[in-house]
Amino acid sequence: MCGIAGLYGFRDDSLIKKISEQLLHRGPDGEGYYLSDQVSLLNRRLAIIDRKGGDQPIFNEDKTVAVVYNGEIYNFRRLRSELQKAGHKFRTNSDTEVIAHGYEEWDYRCFDKFNGMFAVALYDLKKNKLILARDHFGIKPLYYSVLNSSSENRNISGNAAQVIFSSEIKPLINSGLIVKKPNDRIIYRYLRYRIHDDQRETFFQGVYRVMPGEILEAINKNIETKSFTNLRADLLKASVHPQGGQARKLTKNQIDVFRKKLIEAIKLRLISEVPVGTCLSGGIDSSVIVSIVNKLLKDKVTEAESVGKIQNTFSAVFPGNSNDEEKYVNQVLKFISLKNYKVKPNSEEFFRDLADFVKIQEEPTISTGPYAQYKVMQQASKHVTVLLDGQGADEMLAGYMPYYFVYLNQLVKEKDWLILIKTIAKSLDILGYYFIYLFQLVTGIRKSFRAGDLLNREYSRKFSQEEYQPTDDNLKKRLVEDIFINSLPALLRYEDKNGMRFSLEGRVPFLDFNLLKYLFSLPDGAIFKNGWNKYILRKSTGGLIPKKCTLRRNKIGFTTPEYEWLRQMKDKIYSIFLSDSFAGRKYFNQTAVVKAWQKFNDSNSDDTMLFWRLINLEIWLRVFFDSDPRKASEGKDQKAFDIGSPNKGKKLETEVKGGKYLRFLIRTEVIKKGDDIVYKLSKKIVSLLPGIIESPLLYSPPYQRKFFLVVSEKIVAIAQGRSYFLWDIKCGFWSNLLSKFVKKTPYGIGLGSPWTMQLTINEIGLARTVLAAAVGKTAQVFGIKGLFYRLAGSDVAAIDGPTEYSLYPSNVSAKLGPKNPQLVAENIKLQITNDKSISNSKLQIAYFLGVVIIDANDLGQKVLGNSTGLDNKLVEKVFSDNPMGQADEQTPMALVFIK
Repeated sequence: MCGIAGLYGFRDDSLIKKISEQLLHRGPDGEGYYLSDQVSLLNRRLAIIDRKGGDQPIFNEDKTVAVVYNGEIYNFRRLRSELQKAGHKFRTNSDTEVIAHGYEEWDYRCFDKFNGMFAVALYDLKKNKLILARDHFGIKPLYYSVLNSSSENRNISGNAAQVIFSSEIKPLINSGLIVKKPNDRIIYRYLRYRIHDDQRETFFQGVYRVMPGEILEAINKNIETKSFTNLRADLLKASVHPQGGQARKLTKNQIDVFRKKLIEAIKLRLISEVPVGTCLSGGIDSSVIVSIVNKLLKDKVTEAESVGKIQNTFSAVFPGNSNDEEKYVNQVLKFISLKNYKVKPNSEEFFRDLADFVKIQEEPTISTGPYAQYKVMQQASKHVTVLLDGQGADEMLAGYMPYYFVYLNQLVKEKDWLILIKTIAKSLDILGYYFIYLFQLVTGIRKSFRAGDLLNREYSRKFSQEEYQPTDDNLKKRLVEDIFINSLPALLRYEDKNGMRFSLEGRVPFLDFNLLKYLFSLPDGAIFKNGWNKYILRKSTGGLIPKKCTLRRNKIGFTTPEYEWLRQMKDKIYSIFLSDSFAGRKYFNQTAVVKAWQKFNDSNSDDTMLFWRLINLEIWLRVFFDSDPRKASEGKDQKAFDIGSPNKGKKLETEVKGGKYLRFLIRTEVIKKGDDIVYKLSKKIVSLLPGIIESPLLYSPPYQRKFFLVVSEKIVAIAQGRSYFLWDIKCGFWSNLLSKFVKKTPYGIGLGSPWTMQLTINEIGLARTVLAAAVGKTAQVFGIKGLFYRLAGSDVAAIDGPTEYSLYPSNVSAKLGPKNPQLVAENIKLQITNDKSISNSKLQIAYFLGVVIIDANDLGQKVLGNSTGLDNKLVEKVFSDNPMGQADEQTPMALVFIK
C-alpha cells in the first residue's frame, strides 16, 4: 500500500515534494518520482511485496509507460505468467510491473483483469496520456481536481488543461491551486439523508473522486471518464428473474463452491512479506475470516506464512455498554487458538482524539463507529503491517436490518406468497424488535427527530430538489446499489484513512469480484432463506466458528456505544452547539438544535446519528476552514486557585491618569450555584496574598501599597443561582423574533440569543422589552446608541449568555445580573479584613481598600458594586482593556495594587 499523487499539464517540483511530505504516513518506507514538463508522478511506499525491488515509478521495457500505484493485485503472479508467455520482460517481482505490461498488452482491459484493490496513475509517453484508474469496488481512494476550468458541472468532462491528483484530499486543498470551499450540496445530502461518498463530488468544492471501476483519461487538453468494467451491470442482470425465482433450492455443490471461492479469496489476501493480522469483532464475518486463516495456518499453506506461528487478532470492546461484543470475541478465542489484543475506547478518549480523527478522515462520517476501527488500527500497527477485515460482507449478504424489508417487499411484488409467509414466520424475533420500535415512535414513548427541522430554512430551500431513493423491493438490485453507491464506498474510505493514519494496510477478502459474481449467480435463497440472512455464509462455514456466532441475529461490528457516549459527554456537546462558530454557520438552526438536544437527553431516544452528523460537520468545518484549528476540540483541564496570566494580548500593568496599577489575575475553580461566594473568595484571596506580596513585580515595600479586589459579576450571579441552563429557559415566539435584531459580537452574546432575550422578557415584561427594542432600533438609524438599555434598565444590561470556550457551566448558561452586588462587595471586604491571618501579619490590612463587582468585556465596563471608596469611573478605566478571562484562562478575579 502506498500514497500516490501527481500533476498533468504543468510542472511544479517543489509542490510535488510538499505533497510527498503530506503523504509520508501512507508510505514511510520510501518515495519515488517521475518528473517531466507534462507530467509529474509521486509514490510514497509502504513496502509489502518485493520490498527490495518494488520501488516506484515502474516502467515497461522501453520506458514509454510509467506507473505509480496504491494497493495490491492479488492475482499478479498468474497475470505475470500470461504476460511473460506473450513476450514481456520483467525486471522485478512486484505487482506494480504487471500493471505497466498489462496496459501495454491489453490496454484499458487490463484493469478489469486485476483482482485486488488499486488506485493507479499511469503515464503513456507515446500518447502524452495520463490514466487514473480505481479498482472495481473503490477500496483504494483517488481524488483529483481539474484546474483553470470554470466548469461547475457535476460530471467533469470536456476541455481542461491541468489536473492535480492524490490519494488524499489534503494535498489538493493545501496546494494553493484550489479555492478551498465547502460543498454545500454534498453537506445537505449528508445532513438530510445520512448519505455521503455516493457521488463524484466530495465535501470540498472542486475536489472529485475517481469512481469505483472507472478510468479518468487526460490527453492533451481533453479530460474524459469512463468505466473499465461491466461488473455492476452483470450483477444487476442477476436481479431480474422470473416470478417464483425465490423458490429454487440451493444445492450442496453451490454451497461447497462458495466456500472454496471464499477460502481462495482469503488465501490470496495473505500474500505478503510483512506480518499479517486480522480484525475480530465477534460477528460472523470477521470470525469466519479468522477461522479460515487459522485453518490455512494449520495446513501450512504457503500464503499463510505471513501470519506467523500464531494469528494476531484485534478487537474493540466496551465493557458494560449495550453493544459490547466481548462475549462473542471470547467465544471465538475459546474455539480457536489465537493471540488477541483488545482496545477499550471510551468517550473522554474519543473527544480528545476527535480533531485528529476528523482530520485524517478528511470528510464527515455517518456515525462515531469508525473511531472504534481507528483505535483498533492504532493498536494493530504496533504488531502487524497488514490487517484483514470483514468489510463488504454485509452489503453482499444483506447483513443489515433494512434488507429484511426489501426482501419482503420483493416477495410481495412477485406474489411469492409461500416464501413470504415462511420468511415472516422464521423472522418474527427480528421483526418483533422493529415493530416494538415502531410502536414506541408512534405512541411517543421513543422520541424521534427530523433532520430537516434542525437545518437553516433558507439553506434547506436551496437544495429542496435533492433526493435519496434507494431500491426497496428488489434485494439484489438494492445490494448492488449499496455495494457501489450508498453504503460500502463510505465504509471503505473509513478503513483506508484509519489504516493509513498508522501506516497499516487493510485488506478485505469478501470484496473479491470472483466471489461476488458467483454469489449473484445463485438464487436469492443464497442470501435470504428461512428468515436468515447471510444464509450461504452461515451454511458453508458451519463448524468453523462457534455456533453462538453462526446463529447471531444482531449486527454490531466495529462500532461505539454512541448512545452512552453522547449522553456522557452532553455538556461538551452543548458547548459545541452553543458556540459562536456553530451559531454563525449557514447550515444549522441553532435554537432548534439546542432544543432537540435537550429533548434527546430528557427522553427515550436513540437518534444519535443525527446529532453526530451535526457535531461532525461543525468539527470538520473548524479543522479545515476556520482560522484556528486548535480550537476544534474542547476540554482543557480545570486548575485550582492560582495566579493566572491576563487575557491574550493584555498586560498585567496599566496606567490611568498618571497612576500605575498592577493587576494580579486570580485563577479559580468552577463556581457553582449555591456556593458561599463571600466565604469562598475571601478565604482563597487570604491564602494567596503572602505569595503575591513576595512577587518581584512589587519591587517597593508591599505594605506601602494600597490594593483592592475586583470580581467578575458573572461568578457572583452563578453562585446566587441567577444563572440558568439554556435547556431550562423556555423560549417563546417573541424571544426568538427579537433576538434576531440584536447584533452578536465576539465579546459576549448579550441579548442576541432567544435564551437571553427570554430572560429579559421575564425580568421586565414583554411590553417594556418590545418598546425598548423598537425605540432603540429606531434611534440607531439616527446614530443614537444605548437607548434600549436606558429604557430597559441597568439590570437588563447585565444579562448575558454563553460565550464560546467559556468553562462549564457558563458555556451552557444564560444569566441575570447579580443580586445586591453592593452588599456582596461590602461583605467580601468585611470577611477579608476580619480574617486573623491577615490582621496579624505584616501586610497591614489598612491598605486593603475593598472589593469591586464589575461587568466587563471588550465592549465596555460597568461597576455594579464598590466598597473601595474609589471612583467607579476610575476603576472602569483601570479595567478598560478587560484583562480578566473566564474561558480557559479561568481568571474572573484580580488583586490590584496601586503604585
